[in-house]
Amino acid sequence: MKNRLKLLRVERGWTQEQLGQALGVSRQAVIALETERHDPSLDLAYRIAATFERPVEEIFENPHSG
Repeated sequence: MKNRLKLLRVERGWTQEQLGQALGVSRQAVIALETERHDPSLDLAYRIAATFERPVEEIFENPHSG
């Protein structure tokens, strides 16, 4: 699933490790999300949105829209 996770992380000046700690996931999980090799669970998507204080739709592209 296309996402803006890396861009948002870099804007905050966070490492992948720091984001993983904030989300309660491993650095490897962050890498998999950023490279779009893994789609987040709904719970994780909402945790990411809350961490960046943005709606889920601003971070993740809905492959079923449009």
